[in-house]
Amino acid sequence: MTALLVVVAGIVGLAIGSFLNVVIWRVPRGESVAHPPSACPRCGHAIRSRDNVPVLSWLLLRGRCRDCGNPISARYPIVEAATGVLFAATAWWTGPSWVLPALLYLVAISVALALIDLDTKRLPNAIVLPSYPVAFALLTLASWNPGGTPDWAALVRALIGAAVLYAIYLVTVVVYPAGMGFGDVKLAGVLGLYLGWFGWGALFVGWFSAFLFGGIFSVALLFSGRAGRKSGIPFGPWMLLGAAVGIVLGEALWSWYLAVL
Repeated sequence: MTALLVVVAGIVGLAIGSFLNVVIWRVPRGESVAHPPSACPRCGHAIRSRDNVPVLSWLLLRGRCRDCGNPISARYPIVEAATGVLFAATAWWTGPSWVLPALLYLVAISVALALIDLDTKRLPNAIVLPSYPVAFALLTLASWNPGGTPDWAALVRALIGAAVLYAIYLVTVVVYPAGMGFGDVKLAGVLGLYLGWFGWGALFVGWFSAFLFGGIFSVALLFSGRAGRKSGIPFGPWMLLGAAVGIVLGEALWSWYLAVL
């Protein structure tokens, strides 16, 4: 059952990754993700259905538009493949579980938000704000756990986690506004929902890991001369990576930390 779930999740992830390419390109520009259909950015020809198969079409076309022959960025199949792999890995980690839909949604928005933030240094409200009700609804389903034992305490933790992480980032922005923006604050609330649901250790490790990874990356850029002390560095990707570490390893690391103390 788990093997089949992993395969199905990977295939769904490939399709979702194809859609995320549209989201990543159009949402920052304020364009609809539904209309018009996808087209070559060079010649404007609509992409045929047979040329819209994730990863495979790009390989068969050798990375070029069928109509004008101009190169198609390798980022498109990379996003599709990465989303497929992440969906499959998530399904393998959870197995058949009611929390899987919530985590797959988090994976999807994480891919989109990370790349948008790297491209534009923005975390669009069009993605972040709807994630509050969607994540809450999916985590409520996970807490209800139809057919099993409900865990409503996890949902309470999720709400507290969202409030706590939102407040921490809000205070950080007020104290040091040059360090991050309000998009990070809004994203913090969404990630707090997930981290709180998984436990207090996950919440702490997820919060700490974001600043640890972001700090290491910033120092590396400074020493390599690729950024200055006043350079703006997207923090969203590190928040998302930190949340992933918190969800997967947070409780174990927190228990180890308490045992050491």
